[in-house]
Amino acid sequence: MRTPAIPAVAGVLALALSLTACGSGSGGDGDELVVGATPTPAGEVLTYVKDHLAKKAGLDLKITEFTDYVTPNTALQEGSLDANLYQHTPYLKDFNQSKKTDLVPVTEVYLPPMGVYSKKVKDVADLDPGATVLVPNDTTNEGRALQLLASKGVIGLKKGVGGEATPEDITSNPKKLTIKPLEPAQLPRSYTDAGAAVINNNYALDAGLSPKKNAILLESAKGNPYNNVLAVKKGDEDDPRVRKLARLLTSPEVKQFIEDTYKGSVLPVEAS
Repeated sequence: MRTPAIPAVAGVLALALSLTACGSGSGGDGDELVVGATPTPAGEVLTYVKDHLAKKAGLDLKITEFTDYVTPNTALQEGSLDANLYQHTPYLKDFNQSKKTDLVPVTEVYLPPMGVYSKKVKDVADLDPGATVLVPNDTTNEGRALQLLASKGVIGLKKGVGGEATPEDITSNPKKLTIKPLEPAQLPRSYTDAGAAVINNNYALDAGLSPKKNAILLESAKGNPYNNVLAVKKGDEDDPRVRKLARLLTSPEVKQFIEDTYKGSVLPVEAS
């Protein structure tokens, strides 16, 4: 990671698409559960649950959508959300460390594989010498992007650096590529001017890109630690509403919805 702090993002200035007055906090089965999410795929998955499964399960679900990666966690910590769905566990842990929050994962829901996109080449091996490659600028996703590039030999990284890799950990760069970190939400708007960009799945989908069809390099699901999780404030893991939502999110119906809707661009996590 570059620094222990997560950089402020443009989306923090762009407020949530629909903020609620406050979450209902820990409560019984009959209370409303307010869940924050980025629009795609988390918001769509939650909307499916709300429209098709929640009522029968006795769950009163309200969805609040955000366009950045920081506000959903600060809103959860402050109590205006009861839970959120949009992030992987490495990001959540880093956020807790840097922001002094106390958030925990409840269950894994799906894998949104990160991909490399380009309007200039069809294969990362064909990038021009000196080309600019854009990567997300938040600490965990930057390392994730560098690992993806290294998996195809585009760059080399220090042995054992893992998901905490930074540009300073690059040990070989045969084509002398310029690695440029950028706010994740800006990547789909900027990648056409660069040699390539490593784009988070949700922002790719929001921009009309198909990770399965359009990415010139896509993460493998095998051994991938970046499954997105339903998260809550510590102490709320056993809230009956949260447990109910967790069961619905890992149900066969949601698995089928993800498979039918995203056709390999988002991968459901098997229920345990």
